[in-house]
Amino acid sequence: MNQVRQSPTGILGFPVAPMDQHGKLDEKALEANIQFLIKEGLSSIFIACGSGEFHALSHRDYKSMVEVAVATAKGKVPVYTGVGGNISHALELTELSAELGVDGYLILPPYLIEPEQEGLYQYLNTIIQSTDLNAIVYQRDNCVCSLETLQRLLESPQLVGLKDGLGNMDLNIEMTQTIGKRLEWLNGMPMAEVTMPAYVNLGFRTYSSAISNYIPHISALFFDALLSHNDDLLHELYEHVILPINKIRKQRKGYAVALIKAGMEIVGHPVGTTVRAPIIQVEKDHYDKLAQIIQVAFEKFPKAAKS
Repeated sequence: MNQVRQSPTGILGFPVAPMDQHGKLDEKALEANIQFLIKEGLSSIFIACGSGEFHALSHRDYKSMVEVAVATAKGKVPVYTGVGGNISHALELTELSAELGVDGYLILPPYLIEPEQEGLYQYLNTIIQSTDLNAIVYQRDNCVCSLETLQRLLESPQLVGLKDGLGNMDLNIEMTQTIGKRLEWLNGMPMAEVTMPAYVNLGFRTYSSAISNYIPHISALFFDALLSHNDDLLHELYEHVILPINKIRKQRKGYAVALIKAGMEIVGHPVGTTVRAPIIQVEKDHYDKLAQIIQVAFEKFPKAAKS
């Protein structure tokens, strides 16, 4: 297998896990979600990860989501899966991912344990080495590699990127300036648009965008303004859209996921707002405020017609 050893770059697409009125996975809505992200120019699809409620998926639903993603992407963009948690389960998912023809996977933190660096190395290295697929480490919670641990993992060519959801800028500087372009550096902070200006100067040229599921033109406008140093436009986007949405996101635990579904429903995507426990649905007051922000986003920053 001639595996391309390159992480996706740009703005990454993270679909949700829609549920129908019976609480079952809605594959048609998922397909529409993925088609929308690809049509809007997202560089890749990361299926069954955090926004896809990885924590609560059955094996059957996980498999179905990956199958839908691969069939819908049709090779137009790379598809990555979420793997992690229980190490035995993680290895089952890496094997399944390889069988279903994805390009790589995002390694989520181990279940429950706060590991020593040696234990974390063994966890990550075992998953990375389990297949020939590309692997990206998600640096967050109880999965925080030291520079030395990450350097040991670099011996595996499968490792192509590190996604930071921790926000430790001292560590980020140490890693990016020591390791450089051997890895792709991905901003995975909640509402990554908020922090991306601080990350881009460290060599992070990639980020996951939750709002791309419902206002992708804002994500694209933001990233272009950031890279072209259009500070006036950045200020406008922060003032009227990004910071107000982020303020709602911080009101409740789990809103990083639930708010995506709420936003998608507001703009007319048929995914519903039901989420899987222990995440809670967006409260009505917050839902209404989000709807107002989205309306402002379309009024102040109209979506350009596609040529």
